[in-house]
Amino acid sequence: MACANGSNLRISAWMSFLPIVERELRVASRHRATYWTRFAAALVSIGLYVWTWIVLGENDPSSRLPIALFYSLATIGFLYSLLAGVNVTSDCLSEEKREGTLGLLFLTDLKGYDVVLGKLVATSVNSFYRLLAIFPVLAIPLILGGLTYGEFWRMTLVLANTLFFSLCAGIFLSSISVEERKAMFGTFGLILIINGGLPFIGYLLALRQSPYQFNTAYLLGSAGYSYGLVPDVNFKAAPNQFWISNLLTHLYGWTFLILGSIWVRYSWQDKPATAGKMQWREKWQRWQFGDPGTRRAFRTRLLEINPFLWIAGRNRLKPAYVLGVLGLCGCFWFWLFVKYGSEMLGSETFVPIAFVLHTLIKLWLALEACRPLSEERRTGSLELLLSTPLSVEEILRGQFLALNRQFGWPVIIVLSLDFIMFLAGIRDRFLDTSGEWMMLCLAVVLMFVADLVTLAWVGMWLGLNTNRSNRAARGAALRILLLPWLVFLGFITATVILNVGQYNEPDNLLLLAWFVIGMVNNLYFYTWARSNLRQRLRTVATERFKAGTARKERHSAEAKPSNTTLP
Repeated sequence: MACANGSNLRISAWMSFLPIVERELRVASRHRATYWTRFAAALVSIGLYVWTWIVLGENDPSSRLPIALFYSLATIGFLYSLLAGVNVTSDCLSEEKREGTLGLLFLTDLKGYDVVLGKLVATSVNSFYRLLAIFPVLAIPLILGGLTYGEFWRMTLVLANTLFFSLCAGIFLSSISVEERKAMFGTFGLILIINGGLPFIGYLLALRQSPYQFNTAYLLGSAGYSYGLVPDVNFKAAPNQFWISNLLTHLYGWTFLILGSIWVRYSWQDKPATAGKMQWREKWQRWQFGDPGTRRAFRTRLLEINPFLWIAGRNRLKPAYVLGVLGLCGCFWFWLFVKYGSEMLGSETFVPIAFVLHTLIKLWLALEACRPLSEERRTGSLELLLSTPLSVEEILRGQFLALNRQFGWPVIIVLSLDFIMFLAGIRDRFLDTSGEWMMLCLAVVLMFVADLVTLAWVGMWLGLNTNRSNRAARGAALRILLLPWLVFLGFITATVILNVGQYNEPDNLLLLAWFVIGMVNNLYFYTWARSNLRQRLRTVATERFKAGTARKERHSAEAKPSNTTLP
């Protein structure tokens, strides 16, 4: 009896030590997504293995195929682990600050680490389960041969350690941020600086030495370096550096977790701004929006065109941001041109450059298309707008005018660069015919324009249906940018399985398939989003409070313990 009482006391003490963690684990155990997410991750991993086996199995020797299977899945898992904090934890605490609920937790006896660890568990348990589900699939190449147990266990350590680091970086940035977008981009920047900043500094310092000598100490803090040391050949050459790199990445995570626990207790409080802070805030607003006279003239000009244009595009410097980023990309290309010369003028570099620029503009446009309607609905101002004579068509037109103002000239510049690349590639010695190059350039340009238009419509509709614009932008990108590539990969797989490929011009057939799949996908989602926005915008905008109440009631019901007792 005394032993049982002592055990109960120890359990109660542990639960009282981390009460939010215990509650969130109980809530997660009742969610269907907790179980389905593991199944989906394992299923996707097996599907990737099957696809790699089908596509590469006939060309690669059997000894190399297990390695290709292992590192194809491991690379995807590493990228997922490295960027998980941007998607999962970067807005978990800042969202509570925006809604004013974070301070309520500190009216109790909860400590900062209780809140931080609780939010970390609540938001990242599914991410951990997804990673855990791919580990058995990663072990399949062990059965096939060609992979050692050391490589497998080192890879699992690197993936788990990288996931912990990324999630802790996100929770730290969320503890010091309020706005969703700043928290997300801050997390991405912090991860990029730690994993790429010091290696880049080491590279610049090595360039100044003659002969070129790179100091690997600059790589130790990068999770990518520990990933690169996983193969037996690399690990045996520098085993100590592998463990030191993993230790530093792990210490980064705990440092972010401790700093977030300390900061979160004070960051939610509304404190009066000091005189110096008010001056800096006024200078920032003046630089961003202009002086009062400039703001008044700019507001009058936009309101005369379209009232919603002023709401969505009142930041007069947004076009300059996009042009500035394109300018930085141009400077980077010029630096590569100075370093590598004519190699940067070949057709083999044009396609990657166009892909990077197009993807950058598409993702940025998706973010901006989701933001206005999402924010206006969350604050309730969209309902007020709809009670005025302003029609739905005028609201949508104002949003498109704002997007055109921000991205019009950058898109024209990118299309001009595409045309220059087309002219330069016609006489490229690596191309068989100029007709193939013309077809490729025409397909890429048409797809670029079609993706932009579709992303704008889909982004507006998804942004209207969620209070987190980044989540809506992610959904738009998955539908418009990722889904066609998955279908295209399925098409390639089908041609390999059916032995279809005995044709004279396979490149043209693949290009045609890619173009048709992308255009059909754009047409479907364009029609879907456009009809929903025109027909249901008023209805969805008035369901803000109803949807929020239903969501809270469902969450409370899931968190409420069951009263059923066992006989």
